[in-house]
Amino acid sequence: MAIDLQVDGLTKSFGALLLFENISFSVEERQRIGLIARNGKGKSTLLKIISGEENYDSGSIVFRKDLRLGYLEQEPHFEPGLRVIDACLRRNREKAAAIARYENASKAGNDAELHAALEEMDRLEAWDFETKVKQILSQLKITDFNQKVETLSGGQMKRVALASVLLDEPDMMILDEPTNHLDMEMVEWLEEYLSRLNCSLLMVTHDRYFLDRVCNEIIEIDDNRIYRYKGNYSYFLRKRDERLENAEAEVMRARNLMRKELDWMRRQPQARATKAKYRIDAFYKLEEKAASLRREASVTLGTNARYIGKKIFEMRALNKAFGDRIITNDFYYNFARYEKLGIIGNNGTGKSTFIKMLLGHVEQDSGTIEVGETVKWGYYSQDGMAFDENMKVIDAVKNIAEVVQVGGKSLTASQFLQHFLFSPSKQYDYVYKLSGGERRRLYLCTVLMSAPNFLVLDEPTNDLDIDTLQVLEEYLADFKGCVIVVSHDRYFMDKVVDHIFVFRGNGEIKDFPGNYTDYRDWRDEEKAVAAKAAAKSKPVKEEPTKPESTGKRKMTFKEKREFEELEKEIPLLEEEKQQLEAEMSSGTLSTEALLQKSVRVAELIELIDEKSMRWLELSEL
Repeated sequence: MAIDLQVDGLTKSFGALLLFENISFSVEERQRIGLIARNGKGKSTLLKIISGEENYDSGSIVFRKDLRLGYLEQEPHFEPGLRVIDACLRRNREKAAAIARYENASKAGNDAELHAALEEMDRLEAWDFETKVKQILSQLKITDFNQKVETLSGGQMKRVALASVLLDEPDMMILDEPTNHLDMEMVEWLEEYLSRLNCSLLMVTHDRYFLDRVCNEIIEIDDNRIYRYKGNYSYFLRKRDERLENAEAEVMRARNLMRKELDWMRRQPQARATKAKYRIDAFYKLEEKAASLRREASVTLGTNARYIGKKIFEMRALNKAFGDRIITNDFYYNFARYEKLGIIGNNGTGKSTFIKMLLGHVEQDSGTIEVGETVKWGYYSQDGMAFDENMKVIDAVKNIAEVVQVGGKSLTASQFLQHFLFSPSKQYDYVYKLSGGERRRLYLCTVLMSAPNFLVLDEPTNDLDIDTLQVLEEYLADFKGCVIVVSHDRYFMDKVVDHIFVFRGNGEIKDFPGNYTDYRDWRDEEKAVAAKAAAKSKPVKEEPTKPESTGKRKMTFKEKREFEELEKEIPLLEEEKQQLEAEMSSGTLSTEALLQKSVRVAELIELIDEKSMRWLELSEL
């Protein structure tokens, strides 16, 4: 199989910080690779290097000749003034210009310009392409194709950039966090879409279900090196555990041997000066190896929540709307002690507004929210916390508390940070040096250090690495308090919550008992039941009665009339179909008219087939 990308001996560092050293790997044609590492270990940097956005210290990167590469940045940007549809067609500028020319000519009613635009659309085969652009944007909930990109939110910008890469149909895609800012419906659509493509794929994502269903290989960056696992995410978890166990056993053997060597070093001063230099060198190498025991640095969070009383909060007749957009409509709910609630729904249905009302950050239009006196909030906002860029990490935490109570123990700010994977040296880095994921981890640290008994987490999984997510899941499972989580991470929701609010828009909120997978299974069953009911409600065609004898019966009077009508109807339907096909191929129709007529053609084909079959049945009588 052809090799799309070959990376050999790649090394990258920022000053004294070494991200990876002498790493090598390849990406074969149609191979789908997920890249995994902790925050700050160089995942996004590696993608930037491969895509040509970042320099590297040494090594080589070679692409297959004539390979077309598509790259989705973690935080994409577009030139101001571009329309959404223009931004999607950055690499198809000729088609974009033709589509824009056609639309402008249609609006202006300039026949000469319209004729020229139609010819250009035909020459570039841009009709189907324009339809595909709008289909993909619609799947990603971008509906205003003429909106200027500078007016888009960060999430909308990311979705437009994703659409641009998908539409370009490159031979290889490099995707940095493609599932960020997508709701669950969009993520599942993207899973299916990528699974059908024939291109190769190298991506970074924290969405573990996405990794499991899309990727067929995992590359892990650890200890400045890479490890490859020929399987999906589930396979990676098993094999990584085996690797770590083997590495730990090897290091423990080295430590036992080191004890003997250390005793020899202390007892043999003469040997150190003369004949045993090789053994001394071997001792120092052994010492280095013994010190390299991987302590699986984990976010060990003691559950030190404050006491929480029986009364948590009650919502009565809660109403909230922004103009015509209804968030809640006469909503009642009594939150129970130790409840763990997940909130899901499409973007724009009011999930974040709902929890901001609960916290008192947004005022409801009417109704009441009564919060118990013992409730101590811990709020992890989607917007994050604004840190002073020139402040050191340790000072950012000390500004909140010098000492933190965790699991009945008093920890200094420095000790607490170490539980969050901030090494002593990292604690004295300035905030501006932190990666996006490290800032999120620092923010999570500041939320939990106040020992809240009610955690409200709005999109906590964005930009956090998988190791941090796993430990956060364990922490929340043991948390002696209440939890509300808004997240599009299906795996995270399955692990953490015991029931779900489904925001369906227009104030409709469904309370479902179970996690996300339970809800999805129920939803799929409901759809299947509805489809069966719809099929049963359709009128059943009467089959022609078959005579008991083997002889050929004559048509009834009613069947003769039906046969005569069919002979008239079928040619008329054929004529209408031919006329519509001629109009569609003329190039004079707008996109909306083109779509309408294509739907009618499909209906006509089905009608002609159905009536022709009936004509054949009757003609045999």
